[in-house]
Amino acid sequence: MDFVNSLLNLVVPPASLVMLAFAWPTLCFIRAIEWAFRSFYTENMEDKVVVITGASSGVGEQIAYEYAKRGATLVLVAKRLQRLRGISEGARRLGAQHVMIMAADVVKEDDCRRFIGEVISYYGRVDHLVNTASLGHSFFFEEAIDTAVFPHLMDINFWGNVYPTFVALPYLRESNGRIVVNASIESWLPLPRMSLYAAAKAAIINFYETLRFEVKDEVGITISTHGWIGSAMTTGKFMLEEGLEMQWKEERESPASSGHVEEFARSIVAGACRGDTYVKVPNWYDVFMVYRVFSPDVLRWTFRLLLAPQGKPIMLDSPPRVSGSRPMLETSSPRSLTGSPGFNHQHKVD
Repeated sequence: MDFVNSLLNLVVPPASLVMLAFAWPTLCFIRAIEWAFRSFYTENMEDKVVVITGASSGVGEQIAYEYAKRGATLVLVAKRLQRLRGISEGARRLGAQHVMIMAADVVKEDDCRRFIGEVISYYGRVDHLVNTASLGHSFFFEEAIDTAVFPHLMDINFWGNVYPTFVALPYLRESNGRIVVNASIESWLPLPRMSLYAAAKAAIINFYETLRFEVKDEVGITISTHGWIGSAMTTGKFMLEEGLEMQWKEERESPASSGHVEEFARSIVAGACRGDTYVKVPNWYDVFMVYRVFSPDVLRWTFRLLLAPQGKPIMLDSPPRVSGSRPMLETSSPRSLTGSPGFNHQHKVD
């Protein structure tokens, strides 16, 4: 067996690359045909119910506007109820049939059961569940003040996707609905200062890839990934219950190579309505996956050359970070943050 594995180690990688090179034109043609077919038969979102978590800013807010333009009925979920009121008005003006806003903490199962239950009671169905609640960070792993901060990042970026999905899944099966996931390129191509964020995003992608096989064709899953951050970054600190500070990065970023966050949100919604399995903005990052699998040393050497000593990309023009800003989290951890509000409010806008 050892001899067989040794032989396969020598033969399979180069043979696979040769096969891929010959098959690539045909695969691209097939993908183009599929894209054209799905674009022609895109899902009509009128009278469909779309639940969006983390909808009070950034990608979640813009996704709400894009669904509103398609005439969907929206349920916007986040901690900041006052912020959701303004977004609901904007969505209604853009064409949303109805808008319900709810303050909830998506990393608490009880809160997820509450807002999904309210949606079913009021509308009777859920067609799309869009998970955008996320929290990043901008510190080196060794710079963390205390390991007590680590679970907060995993709670928000992982469980903040898992719990809404778990509660909504039976209703998504009934409607043959779709789950839309806001992931990141760092899930498989991580950068310095983002170790925990990258790990959480990798975990959530593997969770949904596994779930895809379990639900088969009964529920669609669209995983969206954006490129490295280049602009519109808001940073600050949040205070944990234990009195520890952690530097954070709110997910208001826009993909570095694809313009504004609005374009990313537009691509996500268009891809979800087409039934795409993945939405990648920009998609040329895929080439790095080939290097990571077949020649990881080349990729590692390349990034050492491209990254500055402090661990920041030197090939992107990054604007100055906003300092002194107040942290506005899309969600908190079950290990509550200091001053976190209660989550027992809802509001409907017709």
